[in-house]
Amino acid sequence: MSDISARLSLPLLQPSQAQKHVTHNEALLILDALVQAGIAQFEAETPPAAASEGALYALGANPTGDWAGQGGDLALRAQEGWLFVTPAEGWHGWDLSDGGLRVWSGGAWEPVLPVLDNLNGIGVGTTHDATNRLAVAAPATLLTHDGAGHQLKINKAAETDTATLLFQTGWTGHAEMGLAGDNDFAIKVSDGGAWTEALKIDAASGLVTGAAVQSSPTDTGAGRLMRADYGYGPGNLIGTVAHTGGVPTGAVIEQGSNANGSYTRWADGTQICVMRDFTINAAAAVICSEIWTYPASFAEVPDFIDITLSLQAGDWSDSTLRDNVSVCGTLGTPSVSAVNLGFYSSVGAITVSVSGCRCLAVGRWY
Repeated sequence: MSDISARLSLPLLQPSQAQKHVTHNEALLILDALVQAGIAQFEAETPPAAASEGALYALGANPTGDWAGQGGDLALRAQEGWLFVTPAEGWHGWDLSDGGLRVWSGGAWEPVLPVLDNLNGIGVGTTHDATNRLAVAAPATLLTHDGAGHQLKINKAAETDTATLLFQTGWTGHAEMGLAGDNDFAIKVSDGGAWTEALKIDAASGLVTGAAVQSSPTDTGAGRLMRADYGYGPGNLIGTVAHTGGVPTGAVIEQGSNANGSYTRWADGTQICVMRDFTINAAAAVICSEIWTYPASFAEVPDFIDITLSLQAGDWSDSTLRDNVSVCGTLGTPSVSAVNLGFYSSVGAITVSVSGCRCLAVGRWY
């Protein structure tokens, strides 16, 4: 018959044993320590200089001093000495230093719950795998702040790698956003087969390209996002008009003026030149002429040239001349830069400022 118990190694009373109370008390001390065991230190190697009564230590492989030769045992401080018990598979002990529960398994005290660092994977409501090491099956997943803001970080090792969010239906990808093979932010969509890059934001310039953006000034496809340099708004409605191959590349309307009058240009190529308060000078000729240099040149001879004289009182510097000067029209062939305006004077030579004279030319600037 064994002199210790099978599970807790408690010393048993023997027939005709003297001082049986000693054996009994030792068993009680061991039982007191092992039931709801609270262990002061795991992997202990050196006995403490002053250990409290009932303190329990889980010894390391090579303890010294009073613990020498008791590697792997439990050391109980009892009655100013040490009692040693060899743990059995499945014994539990509470680590008083860090508040963790350990179990004796395979010759070592292992945490009942694994250390939550460098895990192979975690599955919440589902099973993780080698690729999806964190897998969650739930109606929602909440990530919230810890007193301030919160960032969700998706990091990749190299520029050519991928750091994206992938959206799937039935495990088939239909949308993806992030850094896909470079450092430009992209949004891609798929019909379940081919992928289309809808938007891409250049990492260096911040400019946007992609299938959802106008590809040219004439691209007016449904659903396109208008480029600022292809569309019009308050910033470029009025400015310098320009074109490339007949396609507008500048503002919609351009206006200007100089000593020769004012002009207005439109993006479609139309140009109107106007001159007001024209001065007529004539020598002895009855029919006199004046050159009007347009305030802006045309690309071809204007399609329409008009001269209007106002007969209102005060429009002329001389009321007599006002009643004796009229418009004859243009003299000769107009050019792209000027026109010779003709006037008839019934009183001969004149020099008069005509505040009521209006000169108009309409044509194309390209």
